[in-house]
Amino acid sequence: MSQIIGIVILIIVLALLVSNVRIVPQAHANVIERLGRYKATWDAGLHLKVPFIERVVKNISLKEQVFDFPPQPVITKDNVTMQIDSVVFCKVFDPQLYTYGVENPLAGLQNLSATTLRSIIGEMELDATLTSREQINAKMQAVLDEATDAWGIKVTRVEIKNIQPPREIEEVMTKQMRAERERRQTVLEAQAHQEAVVSRAEGDKKAKILAAEAEKEAQIALAEGRAKSIELVYEAEAAGVKMLNESKVSEGVLKLKGLEALKDVADGRATKIFMPSDISSTIANLGLAGEALGIGDYTPVDKAPNPNVDTTADPCIHSDTGKGGIEASVTTRSINHEVTTKSASEAAKTDIRSPRLK
Repeated sequence: MSQIIGIVILIIVLALLVSNVRIVPQAHANVIERLGRYKATWDAGLHLKVPFIERVVKNISLKEQVFDFPPQPVITKDNVTMQIDSVVFCKVFDPQLYTYGVENPLAGLQNLSATTLRSIIGEMELDATLTSREQINAKMQAVLDEATDAWGIKVTRVEIKNIQPPREIEEVMTKQMRAERERRQTVLEAQAHQEAVVSRAEGDKKAKILAAEAEKEAQIALAEGRAKSIELVYEAEAAGVKMLNESKVSEGVLKLKGLEALKDVADGRATKIFMPSDISSTIANLGLAGEALGIGDYTPVDKAPNPNVDTTADPCIHSDTGKGGIEASVTTRSINHEVTTKSASEAAKTDIRSPRLK
């Protein structure tokens, strides 16, 4: 009988031992009380508590937790009521404070977040509220983190999830957004047109510059060609003069060339002729030269006036000696002067028409 009692007692002791063995998982902590007072905080691992004296008050997770609070009505500085919901990221850094610091940490954090959000938004206008989310997040995080230190909670991050303004404000914002986009479109079109005009002007400028350069090169080439041709002409004339000087042309040839020049002068197209003062001796010398060369006979012409020419009929015939020559002016009428020369072998009549002069 005593053996049975011993076995029962052993079984009871083993059951008590097994029931008082605690295994705390990773990233968790257990708060232990002994006789109703805080005794210790167990971290991850194997632990054994005293039965009937110690008890586990709370199993606390040390992981970072996310609390998504419902939208809260807030009023801006310019009296616009909006619905704003926030998300709070936090974790427990002191299990003892978390257990004994506040009765309901989650409810306390939610209410503290709502009151802090109303306080911050109440100091800002609508436009600033919509465009300053980062500032709101930073302010809320600083306030919540400082307030929850006594609860053993560390607020790591706060985010404004959604901002819902009234319907009237949304309509106004929609119109403003549409106007802003139209303005941007107009500005972009103006900039595109400006860039196109500038590009076109630059293209025209480059084209004109290229055309001017081409024209300049063409003018330079023409000028060089003209200068080269003039140089060649002058060189040819100089060579011709040099050859004439070296050939020692006789006086008869020179007089013959003078006769040919007088023939070209008296071709009937000139309006005014300047003849040398010694024209009579020149004609005589040319006649002698021509006879010497065998191209004609020379017979002196009588100085008596030609009966075929009526000098009194036209008062416009006059002479002016001076400046080493005689200027003969004749009206548009044609004057035929016939000079007859006779030679020993044959007689020929030569009609010499004086040039038609004005």
